[in-house]
Amino acid sequence: MNVGIGLPIGDPATLLTWAQRAETGPFSTLGLLDRLVYDNPEPLVALAVLAGATSRIRVQTEVLLAPLRDTALLAKQAATLDRMTGGRLVLGLGIGGRDDDHQVTGIDKRTRGRRLDEQMAVMRRLWSGEPYGDNIGPIGPAPARPGGPEALFGGFKPAAIERVARWGDGFLAAAAPSWAGGLFDTARRLWKEYDRDGEPRIVAQVNVALGPDDVLHDAQANMHAYYTFTGMADRMVAGMLTTPTEIREAIVGFTDLGADEVMLHCHGRDPNQVDRLADVL
Repeated sequence: MNVGIGLPIGDPATLLTWAQRAETGPFSTLGLLDRLVYDNPEPLVALAVLAGATSRIRVQTEVLLAPLRDTALLAKQAATLDRMTGGRLVLGLGIGGRDDDHQVTGIDKRTRGRRLDEQMAVMRRLWSGEPYGDNIGPIGPAPARPGGPEALFGGFKPAAIERVARWGDGFLAAAAPSWAGGLFDTARRLWKEYDRDGEPRIVAQVNVALGPDDVLHDAQANMHAYYTFTGMADRMVAGMLTTPTEIREAIVGFTDLGADEVMLHCHGRDPNQVDRLADVL
């Protein structure tokens, strides 16, 4: 089982420390959340810096809110990062749910799913070296990975999971093992219905905090603030894993469900969590 770390967003200046410690440990991937109207680093810019400070570990958006971005520019940015990292970019994509993020970009929230589908059609075409349109393009550089960076889609509704089969390479599931199995099964079923070869890569995500009380309280406060808009922040914070036993059990649970990777997402800012989590594995 591959295990990655979801980076905290509260202090961008510490992320180099997180990345360099993770690079020397047993971790497979660095993940970073995306929001626009929030005090967080822009993920593609931040991951480009972290990729330059590492050589082995993958960098992953988790998830990038693609509908908020210009399609051609996003395709170029992703291809550039993929090319310059030797194919270490994993592009986790989603539609987002915050009204303010959409308001400041002028994007109609009601059509964000349709927009993402349209974006993927264009980006896949551009990543394959085809022109943008009549008398326009192509737009380079060519990504390191033929056809574009590995693309994962997050979500819970069937329409969101269907994008895995239509456009993607895998499914990113932010769900506990107790109810993630049904989501995994849906992703695999749709994959077969679309006559895709093999199986989708399944990446699970759980929220964790490991350390003394001040680390736990910092993580809980940050996570609560981030998810307040959902109306379920209290319940989500209550599900945070805070002991080595809980984290090991979750990894075993996802392994039993056939997941390929587990992302341990940290909302607490203490970089010593990297070493504590490494000791759990």
